[in-house]
Amino acid sequence: QVQLVESGGGSVQAGGSLRLSCAVFGYTSCTYGMSWHRQAPGKEREFVSGIPRDGSTSYTDSVKGRFTISQDNTKGTLYLQMNSLKPEDTAMYYCKSDTCGSWGQGTQVTVSS
Repeated sequence: QVQLVESGGGSVQAGGSLRLSCAVFGYTSCTYGMSWHRQAPGKEREFVSGIPRDGSTSYTDSVKGRFTISQDNTKGTLYLQMNSLKPEDTAMYYCKSDTCGSWGQGTQVTVSS
């Protein structure tokens, strides 16, 4: 059984920064291929950024140049550095193990104008 625990969310003003973390407890193999997703009120959950097994990175267009995904290879902890935050980034952010299909409980990010 694998458990994903997000942290680092909070409330910031537009233009501010936050760094999200996702710790993985359980199967190490579940850290190979992970991603961040978000869900705003009344909207569907959407992909934000991913880092598959080969270490490449991908981003949804709306966050390119502002968000950076990374992973600590020794611990498997996943990060999302979010800069130049906008009110439209407000959402619950979830990490996912794409390999194991497991989700974290989410961490709230609120950006005020």
